[in-house]
Amino acid sequence: MEQPEPAHEHQGRVAVITGGGRGFGEAFGRSLAARGAHVVLADIDPAAGERVASEIRAAGGEATSYDCDVSDEHQVAAMFDDVVERLGGVDILINNAGLHSQAFNEPMANSGIDKLRSLFDVNLMGTIICTLAAAPVMKGRPGASIVNISSAAADGCQTAYGISKLAVRGVTVTSARELGGDGIRVNAIAPGLIFTDTIRAELPEAVVDMVKATQVIGRDGEEQDVVEAMLFLVSDRAKFVTAETLRVGGGLSIHV
Repeated sequence: MEQPEPAHEHQGRVAVITGGGRGFGEAFGRSLAARGAHVVLADIDPAAGERVASEIRAAGGEATSYDCDVSDEHQVAAMFDDVVERLGGVDILINNAGLHSQAFNEPMANSGIDKLRSLFDVNLMGTIICTLAAAPVMKGRPGASIVNISSAAADGCQTAYGISKLAVRGVTVTSARELGGDGIRVNAIAPGLIFTDTIRAELPEAVVDMVKATQVIGRDGEEQDVVEAMLFLVSDRAKFVTAETLRVGGGLSIHV
């Protein structure tokens, strides 16, 4: 089957992206908007989300921003209700919002219960809450696809952050089983060391060198590498792919 031109690949589709005001979420939103989707950028920082949405609109794309905490089921439900009322439904959901700073790369005993609870509320429960809210309004829509953002840190499970991202993989499999009958595919991406602005600012050079030494591909991971994985998973090119976690880490987590 002939593929549509990239600029029109997602024409008329609605894509909800959590954590859409910065980092991967911003890059996902810009890329999908450039391919014709109306992108809905949900972010706990409304100014960040609106900045990206405004710039997308100024470039000729379609975008809406929402002030939304993914760990709050009432805010999430209200957002999806409004999106459906305005735009008619949802075709793509990218569960990208997450806590991932260096602050969580420490022993659990040092973090404290409140900090750990906030981590799991966002990284795990936020993914579950958004998936459950989106599923009824994605049901039966052609090419409906959910992409969760896991992490290569899940392979080692050396920190609470890694555990939270391992749980995202489990939720991906369970959601794919539960929603497959409704025509919704669910997959995940597990980025390795990707040089976003946050990573460049936070990670010590010694840590960067140590991680890169374990990669099979020696170059720096780039944000666009993760964007390309997302574009594949939400496209018809992946219409027979579900319940999978696609590692994007230059061979960092290589195993059989």
